[in-house]
Amino acid sequence: MFDNIDFVRLLMRMLVLIPAITLHEFCHAKFADLAGDMTPRAQGRVTLNPLAHLDPMGTIMMFVSSMTGFGIGWGKPVMVNVGKMKNPRWDHFISVVMGPVSNLGIALVAAILMRAGFGTVDNVNQALGFDPIKDYLGAYICMTFIINLSLFAFNLIPMGPLDGHWLVGAMLPPIPRNRWYQFCAGPGTIIFLVLIFMRGQFDPIGRYLGFFITNGIRFVLGI
Repeated sequence: MFDNIDFVRLLMRMLVLIPAITLHEFCHAKFADLAGDMTPRAQGRVTLNPLAHLDPMGTIMMFVSSMTGFGIGWGKPVMVNVGKMKNPRWDHFISVVMGPVSNLGIALVAAILMRAGFGTVDNVNQALGFDPIKDYLGAYICMTFIINLSLFAFNLIPMGPLDGHWLVGAMLPPIPRNRWYQFCAGPGTIIFLVLIFMRGQFDPIGRYLGFFITNGIRFVLGI
């Protein structure tokens, strides 16, 4: 059953995903802590130790999906008490948005390295699985850029449990905000899961992420 698995590419994906998810969750926790909410600190989340942030099922899913595709996984949600923040509405917004921003920051560092000559079109093809990996460093840097840019874009989707739905809620008045959160926790999550498993011609999330990845690579490499 393991004959067709590229273990080198699998290892590289895991070495990108684990730090990406760890920093994402750490930033949620750190900025909530800075805003006066001690809940993440009390739960041991204000740390860069991956073991504090990796969700068991999310990690298993990340490993299994990386065997057959791009890699899908999630970290342990950071629990916060918005009422304990100094400015609840906007401090919560900042603590939420800094998760995706951390992934964008990693992607920008990788982009700088790619522009400096550590990433080529061949490396991108190796990172995406189109070609065998020959330049391990170049492929890893390109994979770091692609995955973190994808995580940034994916988490901004305003649906289901993703960070984006909290960001939209922060823009709404109290009553519509509560209704929005209720919708996202119920029907919104179901709609989101349906969209996740759509394939073929009608794959809005795949097309959305593909737009970011394709144009991000073109911009960075100047092609």
